[in-house]
Amino acid sequence: MIIMMVLMVTFWGGIIALIIWAIARFMRGGSAGGNGEKRRPLDVAKDRYARGEITKKQYEQLKKDLP
Repeated sequence: MIIMMVLMVTFWGGIIALIIWAIARFMRGGSAGGNGEKRRPLDVAKDRYARGEITKKQYEQLKKDLP
């Protein structure tokens, strides 16, 4: 009897967790940007430069290379 109760709670907990996950994914658009819009490559390069992931020289080269 106790085992059945534990299994039922586990089952419904999993269903609720799945619903919450699906709603959260839908609300953020399922994209890395979070707003559903596609980011331009130059915007990504600007962000990387701002975070210090690339040098100024690398950023300038990307500006020349990207459309």
